[in-house]
Amino acid sequence: MTPPLRFGIVHDFRCPPGSEITMPQVYAETFEQIELAEELNYELCWFTEHHFIEDGYLPNFVPVTAAAAARTSRMRFSTDICLLPFRHPIRLAEDLAILDNISNGRVELGAGMGYATHEFKGFGIPISRRVSLTEEALTILRLAWSGEPFNFEGKRYKVSDLRVTPEPVQEGGPPLWLAATSPAGAKRAASFGTHLLPQGPKSLTIDPWREQVSDPEEFRIGLIRGVFVTDDPEREWEPVALAEKYRRDIYVNLIKGSQDHKEAAAERSGPKEQREPIPLNPLNWTVGDAEHCVKELAELIEVNGITDLVTWGGPPGLSPSVMNESLTRMAKEVIPRLRSRLNN
Repeated sequence: MTPPLRFGIVHDFRCPPGSEITMPQVYAETFEQIELAEELNYELCWFTEHHFIEDGYLPNFVPVTAAAAARTSRMRFSTDICLLPFRHPIRLAEDLAILDNISNGRVELGAGMGYATHEFKGFGIPISRRVSLTEEALTILRLAWSGEPFNFEGKRYKVSDLRVTPEPVQEGGPPLWLAATSPAGAKRAASFGTHLLPQGPKSLTIDPWREQVSDPEEFRIGLIRGVFVTDDPEREWEPVALAEKYRRDIYVNLIKGSQDHKEAAAERSGPKEQREPIPLNPLNWTVGDAEHCVKELAELIEVNGITDLVTWGGPPGLSPSVMNESLTRMAKEVIPRLRSRLNN
């Protein structure tokens, strides 16, 4: 049976140079918005991760998750994504166990192996080690949350007779998600039995994962999809669009600057006959009135089998509160109609 739909928001806490809003305001208003989102019955809040970005891009989800969990009671928290090569898995296992206790079992972990060359250089880690660092970390996390002493010896880590405490609230630890940009990443997620965060076309991520995972109906597929609900896109969308263009351009530059850009770009795109982007605006957002948003999001969810969909809560350089009206309309006018339409 397919898991029920869940909706939420995602934040990366960014303040580009020249912004009228300050970084402390970004953090303060983001936590206020997270409380509002829970009042509006959003089930999820995700945080992202990058390092050494001029705009202060969130480098560590742990403290913000703790702060947000302390201000909420129902919302679940996860990441899209936590960059595993930059975190020692034992320390990460402890951090997540603490967060699971603070939140009383409301923590999940979306993980990936990274691609930005400057980040690996900043941490002094060869990018060639990212696969082994990621795979060993996933194995160690599950062993660490078993509640029993364990041993592990790999290429990157060695653990001897260690029991990690405190134990998480959730049996077996927080649920794990893995990002995939290619068939290789999709098969990795399937082999580790994780939920999926597709970062590329369905044919290159979701389909290979479904072919390999033990029972697709038991797992979730999560996606970040910007949604802006408005009856007047020409007037209200422009400032948000400019901020989102900045966000998109940063990601494009990070990908272009990566050492394996050519291989990754080819792998993500696939042969021409395999390319199947869903028709969207250039910024990959759904923008329009409630009826338009319901129609477009329903197609996105149905075609890709999405179970978890989150929208951006704070455009870079703008006050997060500029999204509050849209989030309110999405919660009251869009999500109920989506649930009704997709459950029938």
